[in-house]
Amino acid sequence: MPRKPRVEYAGAVYHVMCRGNGGQSIYLDDADRRIYLTTLGEACERCGWRVHAFVMMGNHYHLLLETPEPNLVAGMKWLQGTYTQRFNARHRRWATCFKDATRRFRCMRNKPAIGRRFPPIFI
Repeated sequence: MPRKPRVEYAGAVYHVMCRGNGGQSIYLDDADRRIYLTTLGEACERCGWRVHAFVMMGNHYHLLLETPEPNLVAGMKWLQGTYTQRFNARHRRWATCFKDATRRFRCMRNKPAIGRRFPPIFI
């Protein structure tokens, strides 16, 4: 049975998390971490995202990001696909870096007022 379509909102804030395929590392060294951050910056420029917090662990990452347009799914597809291509080219690999599904949790639907803090969440 197919998965339900993901509902996206303009102005939403999401906690996004994704693990490496098979629990494997998605960054092998600091150069990979820099490549990921550069790719994340490009995704933000392309999609208009605002990253409010991020954590890069060895085999997964967490992002707290705001999407002014309802484009989280398309942007995550571009981010993970592009990073995987760059990672594979650098390390002469052909496999996927990430598990199939990205987990995401909507934290807030509308943009917060200036100076207002986000609700306390685990990142």
